[in-house]
Amino acid sequence: MKYVLIFLAFLICPLGCNAYADPATGIHKIKHVIIIMQENRSFDHYFGTYPGAEGIPMKDGVPTVSVFNPLTNQYVKPFHDPNDLNHGAPHRRMDVINSINGGKMDGFLKRFTRMNKLYPNSNNPEIIPDVMGYHDRREIPNYWKYADEFVLQDHMFEPVASWSLPAHLFMVSAWSAKCTSADPMECASDLIDQRPSELKSEGKEPIYAWTDITYLLHKKNINWAYYLDEGAPIEEYGVENEDFKNGGEVPWFWNPLQWFVTVKQNGESDHIKPLSEFFKAAKSRTLPEVIWIVPNYIHSEHPISLVSDGQAFVTNIVNAVMSSTCWNSSAIFISWDDWGGFYDHVIPPSVDENGYGLRVPGLVISPYAKKGYIDHQILSFDAYLKFIEDVFLDGQRLDPKSDGRPDRRPTVREDVGVLGDLSQDFDFNQEPRLPVILSPRPKK
Repeated sequence: MKYVLIFLAFLICPLGCNAYADPATGIHKIKHVIIIMQENRSFDHYFGTYPGAEGIPMKDGVPTVSVFNPLTNQYVKPFHDPNDLNHGAPHRRMDVINSINGGKMDGFLKRFTRMNKLYPNSNNPEIIPDVMGYHDRREIPNYWKYADEFVLQDHMFEPVASWSLPAHLFMVSAWSAKCTSADPMECASDLIDQRPSELKSEGKEPIYAWTDITYLLHKKNINWAYYLDEGAPIEEYGVENEDFKNGGEVPWFWNPLQWFVTVKQNGESDHIKPLSEFFKAAKSRTLPEVIWIVPNYIHSEHPISLVSDGQAFVTNIVNAVMSSTCWNSSAIFISWDDWGGFYDHVIPPSVDENGYGLRVPGLVISPYAKKGYIDHQILSFDAYLKFIEDVFLDGQRLDPKSDGRPDRRPTVREDVGVLGDLSQDFDFNQEPRLPVILSPRPKK
């Protein structure tokens, strides 16, 4: 009789969805890891006033910190910003260094003045520095609701002290490097501060020859997918930066897996798919084990994209997982790839020559996530890889001494002593929690 019941359960839902009684225990109750990577928001900018989190230093409800604005020769305290459209500030390698300013965390508005030189349109008098602005439940109610119901991470740091491309490289490989050939031993650390237009003008495709997580997943027959939010162009946004001419498409520097040597050699380029395939897989109960989801410019929250558009995008994805039979075996991680120039008061830890970068928001959503839990562990995107490795790869690390494909990475990031463990955000002994379906466009 037992085998009949198992057979009938399999007919209802394939193995990947874990809808039937599963003997797995602990972390192995997770069968699907879903990472949603949004753009360019600091922790203080989104959760600086969230109760219980290490947010903006306050006394009697008034910020006790301020930053000098060279445009007005005045100091500016963090302030509530109700605007759906933000501008942020430059956010490349030197912007990280100068914003941190030796630990003073007071260079953010100085870097905004650099934007005036880089982007002439920012001289528009209607564009005021909003890097000291913060949002709260009024502007991002769904993100705050996810924090209420699940887990908020208040010490999640961009893994690299630089911009989007190296952050996305770290997200899938725990390293950012420049390679002279397809030999991983010919790669050296590089924060890739070159403008994308300059890179393209060289007439060369990037070569990412070092070892990424898909290489280990392939060896273990673990299915993965990198879903791209491809959509309509955004001429109506008036974006003149050539990196975002087709805002309805995913910029190439948010989609680096296509140039990894391992992906090509393993014949897995077709694992990079349009987002429509994700929604089909959720409905058909065929979600891969490891998933990354990357927005297009409109949905990314990258200034000048609207905060509300990004929140709606993320909510639709979370709702799709919650509405599927894969919910009971899923862990959803949401973060933002860098700080976007927005103020944050916490000094990033230094772990090696590449990072960490500035603090960004982090959320964990799962039927096994602790309710209303604030995780104070030091984390970075390396922790996502560590979690994937612990769930699916028996703890194998992206370690050149043991992963079967040596490279010259300076640090095995998953084993850095300061890095926290994402399993602490879960209670695998609790009954799977019910979905929390939210409106993508909540009424204010």
